[in-house]
Amino acid sequence: MKCSKTYAPPRAICPNCHSEEMEWVETSGKGKLAGFTVIYTGPTFMSEQGFDRKNPYVSGIVELEEGTSISARITGLDASKPAEIKIGTPLNVDFVEFGEGETKKTYLAFQSFVTGL
Repeated sequence: MKCSKTYAPPRAICPNCHSEEMEWVETSGKGKLAGFTVIYTGPTFMSEQGFDRKNPYVSGIVELEEGTSISARITGLDASKPAEIKIGTPLNVDFVEFGEGETKKTYLAFQSFVTGL
């Protein structure tokens, strides 16, 4: 790629320099929480996992160490106490699995590795 920008998820054309010469860049999987929301009424696939008004979950924007940002579910934080969730919280990539056998799906998530949040 001409401009050395990285994007997640990957793209066929760079939105910065419009080059089609993109390359795959592996990241460290580490980042920090740049923004978040607590979701009480989510899409069907989250409701099927038990999330609802009584059991909300956190979705956020993660700024990766490499400089790009990605949205994902955030685990390891108490969604029932959003005032205690802090921007800048360190996060590690995590993959959440749901279902069994042929219906098993894997979702991208990031987990807080700071205890007590």
